[in-house]
Amino acid sequence: MNYLLDTSTFLWYVSAESELSPQARSIIGDTRNNVYLSFVSIWELSIKCRIGKLELTSESLSDWLDMHLAANSFRHLEIKVSHLLQYADLPLVHRDPFDGLLIAQSQVENIPVITSDAAFD
Repeated sequence: MNYLLDTSTFLWYVSAESELSPQARSIIGDTRNNVYLSFVSIWELSIKCRIGKLELTSESLSDWLDMHLAANSFRHLEIKVSHLLQYADLPLVHRDPFDGLLIAQSQVENIPVITSDAAFD
């Protein structure tokens, strides 16, 4: 099955944080599943690094992402025009543009998002 990670879920998974439920950790770690990290999350992570909300060790964000994507066999999900158009149709309850675009991608691609964020409900 295909799954899309939200940004926090990706961070929790690769850092083995306890905020991630055992069920989510099991789904993500199941090699039979295709797990995607959106370009939206990569954009969000780059902003977090730039403003100091995400500190990496000595490696660059590019190297850090490459390492975790390869180590976990995660795939990229590119941003398509259809995702942006779907985002425009979302209710205003989705005020975070990153979450909104992940929701739009999930809807267009018919991929469930693994998240703990109530905005996705």
